[in-house]
Amino acid sequence: MSNNQSESSPVNSAEKEKKADMRVNEKKCSWASYMTNSPTVIVMIGLPARGKTYMSKKLTRYLNWIGVPTKVFNLGVYRREAVRAYKSYDFFRHDNEEAMRIRKHCALVALQDVKSYLTQEGGQIAVFDATNTTRERRDLIQAFVKENAFKVFFVESVCDDPEVIAANILEVKVSSPDYPERHRERVMDDFLKRIECYKVTYQPLDPDDYDKDLSFIKVMNVGQRFLVNRVQDYIQSKIVYYLMNIRVHSHCIYLCRHGESSHNVEGRIGGDSELSPRGKQFAHALQDFIEEHKLSDLKVWTSQLRRTIQTAEELGAPYEQWKILNEIDAGVCEEMTYEMILQTFPEEFALRDQDKYHYRYPGGESYQDLVQRLEPVIMELEQQGNVLVICHQAVMRCLLAYFLDKSADLPYMKCPLHTILKLTPVAYGIKKQTSCLQHCYTGSMPKDPSLIHRRNSYTPLSSYDQVKRPRLYSAGNQPWLPLAPTPAALMPEGRPSQVSGSYFLHEWPSMYDYLLVTMQHATHGKNDSRNIIHYSYLNKSIPMSWMQKRLLISLQCIFIL
Repeated sequence: MSNNQSESSPVNSAEKEKKADMRVNEKKCSWASYMTNSPTVIVMIGLPARGKTYMSKKLTRYLNWIGVPTKVFNLGVYRREAVRAYKSYDFFRHDNEEAMRIRKHCALVALQDVKSYLTQEGGQIAVFDATNTTRERRDLIQAFVKENAFKVFFVESVCDDPEVIAANILEVKVSSPDYPERHRERVMDDFLKRIECYKVTYQPLDPDDYDKDLSFIKVMNVGQRFLVNRVQDYIQSKIVYYLMNIRVHSHCIYLCRHGESSHNVEGRIGGDSELSPRGKQFAHALQDFIEEHKLSDLKVWTSQLRRTIQTAEELGAPYEQWKILNEIDAGVCEEMTYEMILQTFPEEFALRDQDKYHYRYPGGESYQDLVQRLEPVIMELEQQGNVLVICHQAVMRCLLAYFLDKSADLPYMKCPLHTILKLTPVAYGIKKQTSCLQHCYTGSMPKDPSLIHRRNSYTPLSSYDQVKRPRLYSAGNQPWLPLAPTPAALMPEGRPSQVSGSYFLHEWPSMYDYLLVTMQHATHGKNDSRNIIHYSYLNKSIPMSWMQKRLLISLQCIFIL
């Protein structure tokens, strides 16, 4: 055998193995940014008083509610820590070199906290709430994201309506820590000058050239129009879906349970029992409450179970029945008392006591399942006017946990019978008012041991850090999202109200025509990798339900594939 054909020496073999390892490591580094389940950084963009913090807080509340650990990192908090005494808008001038140095330092510190949250504290999504109005700052963030193998999604809020801007300044900025004096005229004058400082260097996202490869959504004039570019994965589609459904408008949401039922008297869970005499008294008292508060434009929603329907019938007003508002399904434990469950299914009883949120009744549901079932209700409540929801204890807990940002306490929230909760959206949260009617319930209730004893529960007892383990989103186990019953007005003529996969898009003519235009625009009439969905709520000829919005987002994801 010739020397050329002889076997390689041990030294050469070691060098080849080393080079192979280097190639593998290089591939791993290049693949890392494309890992399916990598943490995501949501980057807010926009001039001051454009609703960025409002959207950040609502989006964080929603993502935590559906089980994706999320936290907001507001750069203003870091700035106020670095500069304790805010003097005037001069701090935000682009030619103020010392201030620019401080602001950049604050951004870097905040990004390090983002890294710690996503890599060490179990976070899945971090919302970086700042103006981020220059390409230089956004390039800095992208370099940070690439270095740490995170995903990034940009949310830009654009608003040129002076009335909306002025209302936002007066409602939110007057009470900001930057303005301890709270003098309205001086606050308005200083803040408008601060906005002008940002306008000098503002560089909006450019979907046609510089930023065409980024994943982002532009929200224009508080949800009148949207522009969506390159949605890359499931969680980004959820972000888009939610932002397309929230509205800034004045309304109230009333939540109450049905009147006392015969099963409540007997201490049984589930079932489809009728109202007791005391429950009927509550229904009459509820009617008096509505008349007293002059809620003439109130919409009433119920489940499809008799005890909520009987409560609504006493109101003498139209009401809608939602199957997805039905009580949690207790499976084989339906219509049993907790004592009966303990005797018949002691192992199930113990499992539920250990982890009430994730526990699923045999043949039934868990609270986690219920949250996913109720998502369409949340989307509708975000867009509707005044609504009264007559529901059940577990359902009311889920709804309250969303609106009050108490997801960690969800299975343990107190929702007594014969009590009405009024929820009014305010600047960065919800104002809650409780009304216990004259027939307030004081009778017997099913004794749920977990309300007293929370031993070994995986759900934290407080929501301070907005982290819930182990409810991490997994790409291999995506939540099942059932569709809500579609209103008859949106269904093709002659079709039943239940949606099934056998319906074709052409049966919604306006939606079909619009999607044709949308798809042509999105692909420029060819197989183009740049995919944009752009539509306007100002076009009143195109009614957009939550399901149609989900369809649009699904098409966006299909275009990518």
